[in-house]
Amino acid sequence: MDVEGEVIMIIERVLALGPRAQKFTRASRLMGSVPELDSIAVATLLTSFEERFGFTVDDDEIDASTFATLGSLVDFVEAKLTG
Repeated sequence: MDVEGEVIMIIERVLALGPRAQKFTRASRLMGSVPELDSIAVATLLTSFEERFGFTVDDDEIDASTFATLGSLVDFVEAKLTG
C-alpha cells in the first residue's frame, strides 16, 4: 500500500485542494501553510484516516507536530498501521 499517496489523496479530497495537493512532498509544510487546514479540517482528516485505514486515534496521540509536514503526517499514519 502506498500510504503517502493515500494520505495525499485524502488531504486533496477533504481540503478540496485539487491538483495543488499532488505537488506535496514529504517536506511540504501543512499546519500554518495550508489555509484550508483548520481545526475542523484536522478532525475531518483524522476521521477519514480512521475510516480508510481501519485504526482509531485518541486525542492524546496527536498534536500540532503531527500535522507539521506531509512527512510527519504520513509517519503518524504508518505508525498507526504498524502499531
